Amino acid sequence: MVTKQPVLKTQRLVLRLGKTEDIPAILQYYRANRAYLEPFEPQRPDNFYTRDFWKTVLVARESDLHTGYAVKLLIFLQADPNQVIGTINLNTIVRGALHGAVLGYGLSAQHQGQGYMTEAAQQLITYAFDELNLHRIMANYMLHNYRSANVLKRLGFQIEGVARDFLFINGQWQDHVMTSLVNPHWQMPEP
Repeated sequence: MVTKQPVLKTQRLVLRLGKTEDIPAILQYYRANRAYLEPFEPQRPDNFYTRDFWKTVLVARESDLHTGYAVKLLIFLQADPNQVIGTINLNTIVRGALHGAVLGYGLSAQHQGQGYMTEAAQQLITYAFDELNLHRIMANYMLHNYRSANVLKRLGFQIEGVARDFLFINGQWQDHVMTSLVNPHWQMPEP
């Protein structure tokens, strides 16, 4: 269970939960990058690009954080803290015998190729290992998503195999390369 909302800072970025006042920037991010992001994401509901949809999503994300189920953050440039340039998430956090989560992320088309996602992910991984005491982070990418493959390689993720028809993305089942990163300093939580 997480009691404090994370605000993670890097040299150039701020990663944090979204707030109601961020909804216009969230909508701008998704509208401006709609064509770019859709080939890599699940189909969106009809009301995805509405204020009401995002009010509900932000409440759910805060609940997920406090119950320890997920950490879903927005990415902002420190130089422009009101513009969303991406998202990064630790999804499906599981404790027990696993102590793991699934990493997911997206970045605006105009901010590609500048190292932002590697920088953001390094910070979230540090948080996941040091603050949340996760042992394993898994990340998956479609075979043709070379940018994502390169980000994960730079972060030290190891390929474990290919899952056939793994996720329903952009209207069809897609094979995914399965990768993971293990925390070498994991400690057994105290009872």
